[in-house]
Amino acid sequence: MNDLLTLLQPYPFERLRQLFADITPNPAYKAISLGLGEPRHATPQLIQNAMIQAITRAPSGLASYPATAGEPALREAFAQWMLRRYGLALDPATQMLPVLGSREALFALAQTVINRPANAADPKPLVVCPNPFYQIYEGAALLAGAEPYFVASDPARNFAPDWASVPDAVWARTQLLIVCSPGNPTGAVMPLSEWQMLFELSDKFGFVIGSDECYSEIYFRDEPPLGGMEAAAKLGRADFKNMISLTSLSKRSNVPGMRSGFVAGDAALIKPFLLYRTYHGSAMSPVVQAASTAAWQDEAHVVANRALYRTKFAEVTPRLAQVLKLSLPDAGFYLWADVAGDDTAFARELYANYNVTVLPGSFLARTAQGHNPGLCRIRMALVADTTECVEAAERIVEFVKTRA
Repeated sequence: MNDLLTLLQPYPFERLRQLFADITPNPAYKAISLGLGEPRHATPQLIQNAMIQAITRAPSGLASYPATAGEPALREAFAQWMLRRYGLALDPATQMLPVLGSREALFALAQTVINRPANAADPKPLVVCPNPFYQIYEGAALLAGAEPYFVASDPARNFAPDWASVPDAVWARTQLLIVCSPGNPTGAVMPLSEWQMLFELSDKFGFVIGSDECYSEIYFRDEPPLGGMEAAAKLGRADFKNMISLTSLSKRSNVPGMRSGFVAGDAALIKPFLLYRTYHGSAMSPVVQAASTAAWQDEAHVVANRALYRTKFAEVTPRLAQVLKLSLPDAGFYLWADVAGDDTAFARELYANYNVTVLPGSFLARTAQGHNPGLCRIRMALVADTTECVEAAERIVEFVKTRA
């Protein structure tokens, strides 16, 4: 067996299942889960229609092997979306590829980029990532033969990574930097000044930047979040050197079951990334490609989806702010709240007494630089409909008041 598998830790949701294993929740309350970040808004009909039509259309449908690079129409849809969203004119043939969701792509990117030392006694390369973080960053690093390095977070800036705290000795060993903006779980968005610092570090030390942008289309301000490639273009880096952005339809279009997204960026990285994916067998179904093309070509459903989240957060955030320290995030669909105590005990007691599931913040972080930044925090995914989320918030308010 691959001995690197022994380095992996249980996913946060497996840890949550174990945390609740001995609890029978209060039967007086219907179960409400704010734990899993799985979109639950309705899948747009236009996407469903495109999938149904693709299944029955001859000679495509399911009767042919798909190309790993995707159909030209799909890559053109990516390019047109990037032009509308970010003002970037990209070559669909050389600067973008379909992927089976951002998680699969993040894993594959690490396997493509990481170059293990020839001498096993030499230090392992590093993958630098935020803390708290999405767990695939760690798993991808470990299974590529690298070590994850977790950057200290700044509570004063909504737990955004403190990139300036990373010493040059770490950057010198870094082969991949993973950035998440808007961030999971905090919703923090990186400003242009931070992108400039990271690009300068990449130029100096030669590492690749992978920008996880799967929450980019759910935001609460008038101006949409700055994208990594958009930042590069603003800073005169039109070749997107050592830069790959990853995005997904899961959150944008409420289709997590389609497992569909795309990567874009440096053509010199896209080429070996395609080679890796060809051997790995990561081709997207023709049916999913057709549905994805329809999704990327339409913005009306995205605007409607964003409005649903804005209404929901406007209802829920002030209620919870009565008893918990939290604020409206820049983007994303999570609330990251300070519970002023043991986050795992809070989650257990809330589940037992009010049948509401939240995710302990410590499950989304690692102890690094002597501290786990998720301690005393919880993540709440406002993915259900507004009525259910409001009911969950009211139960949480009552629960916190009874603990006081």
